[in-house]
Order: sequence, then C-alpha cells, then structure tokens
Amino acid sequence: MYIDFPFLLIYVSLSGLLLVHDLRTGLLPDKFTCPLLWSGLLFHQCCNPTQLSDALWGAIAGYGVFSLFYWGYRLAWHQEGLGYGDVKFLAALGAWHRWDSLPLLILLAAGLACCMAGVAFITHGKRKLKNPLPFGPYLAAAGFVVGWLNLIQGG
Repeated sequence: MYIDFPFLLIYVSLSGLLLVHDLRTGLLPDKFTCPLLWSGLLFHQCCNPTQLSDALWGAIAGYGVFSLFYWGYRLAWHQEGLGYGDVKFLAALGAWHRWDSLPLLILLAAGLACCMAGVAFITHGKRKLKNPLPFGPYLAAAGFVVGWLNLIQGG
C-alpha cells in the first residue's frame, strides 16, 4: 500500500498539470504526457505486475483509438478535431487504468465535454462554440472518476 502512494501522487500531479495547462493554453505538452504514460507502466510493473500487459494494451489501444479519430477527422474535414496531445493523454490514461477502462474513460470525457458545450451554447449562443474546446480537462476528470471507481471496487 505504501509503495502505491508516490505513484498516486505522480498521477494526480501530472493529470492536474495537464488539466490546468490545457485550460490555459489549449495544449497538452509531451513533458507532462510522456512521464504520465511511463509512470503508469512503471506503477503496474512495481505494484501490479500481473496487470502490466493490460496496462500496456491500454496505452496502445488509447493511442490507437484516438489516433484514428484524429486522422479520420483531419482527412475528412481538413482540420484538426482533436489535438495530438489528447491522443497521448488517452494513451497515458490507458497505461494507468488498463484497456478495459478505456470505453468508460472516453464515454465520461465525451459526456462531460458535450454537457459543457451545451451549457456554453445555451448561455453564449453559437459564437462560443466556434472556439476550440480543450478536451484534456475532460479526459483528466474522467481519469479521476475511473480511478476513484477502481479504488472503491478494489481493482
């Protein structure tokens, strides 16, 4: 249990930094996403070695799924619909929460983003929706929720 705490501190700190940085700048820099990914894999190596392969597949699947969204939208509409930092952030969350949590992570993040976009539309009208919506804060919030659910369920 005591070995988990430093990893938890790293996870919360880096996810919090990514959340704030994306809100302020619209960017998710590699200097935060890469350490988050590697610390997730290291956490499973040290604390849950039987789940390391699930964590590795989580990183691969998270990167792959959002890469498909990124490139599909970019090829279809000739603009970015999702930043590549979001792709790397989901890969990092996949490393922490494993592949089986990815659908819930994506659903929660998308649901939160849609709710906030709806609120922005109602309060500010269509002009507010033309601005890019940073998705990192919603990924971070979904990661915290999934982490809390895993903690409660003992997984």
